[in-house]
Amino acid sequence: MTRLKAFISVLIILISCGVSSAAILLDKVIAVVNQEVITWSDLYKAMEFEASDKMKDIKEEERRKIFKENEGAFLEVLIDMKLQIQAAKQRGIDAAAEEIAEAINDIKKKYSMDEQSFIVSLKKEGFTLDEYKKKLSEQIILSRVVSQEVRNKIVISETEIAKYMGKNKDALIADEAYRIRQIFFRKPNSNTDRKTVEEKAEALYLQIKAGENFASLAQKYSEDPSGKTGGDLGFIKKGYMAKEFTAALSKMKKGDVSQPFWTDMGLHIIKLEEKIEKQNEAAIKEAARNTLMEKYFSERYKHWLRELRETAYIEIRL
Repeated sequence: MTRLKAFISVLIILISCGVSSAAILLDKVIAVVNQEVITWSDLYKAMEFEASDKMKDIKEEERRKIFKENEGAFLEVLIDMKLQIQAAKQRGIDAAAEEIAEAINDIKKKYSMDEQSFIVSLKKEGFTLDEYKKKLSEQIILSRVVSQEVRNKIVISETEIAKYMGKNKDALIADEAYRIRQIFFRKPNSNTDRKTVEEKAEALYLQIKAGENFASLAQKYSEDPSGKTGGDLGFIKKGYMAKEFTAALSKMKKGDVSQPFWTDMGLHIIKLEEKIEKQNEAAIKEAARNTLMEKYFSERYKHWLRELRETAYIEIRL
């Protein structure tokens, strides 16, 4: 009873100092990272902050269920973030108030909000303005410490780029490339059958022009294996295409559907989904450099996180 009275006395003092202080006392500590703690509210506020717009649109009960199922995985992410911010503080890395204010202004401009509507939006998501500023500050600090400790230390030589380009010629777009779908009919043996195929293709073409879904018709009628995936052939480089395909595509723009045309293989109707223009050598080289950069960054970032964990005191109480 004496301990309970003492607890109530402390709680009264904390409430008199502010509700948030009392909340901290009642909040459950779920992890200790060096000299800092992570609580339930830290975890759930972080999940709310990182949730996609699609996630935020679903009912709160369903969202909480998804959060519950991912508590452990997200706690690991939060521990990594805590370790990185601690490393940043040790190196004197910080975020200025002006930078945070600028980030908030950018957000308000993006979503056409004034100060009042911005505050209301934060409250709906369970954040105070100070909590939101703290999250933005952490994001800026994380970006800086990762750049300083990992990204800025990566050096990619011209030899490495040349070697990568030599091994990955097909992955680098040096020619025009088209992502297309097709509906295909095999070449018949007789002229009579040929006319039947043409009539069938023409009927499908008219259905597509009238608004029927190309992919659905390809799944139903195409005689090519790609029909199972809605006729999707993926990206094909211009140099690898039959002349009949390039002739048809030369008159098309994104979203267009060709009239039926013959090749030695059979009769085709194609839809242009996307086009990638031919890249010059400098652009190809830059693409190779960026790919290597992301590969090395991913490897070294994971290694740096392992080092931070190995030298830290971490206790999980989830």
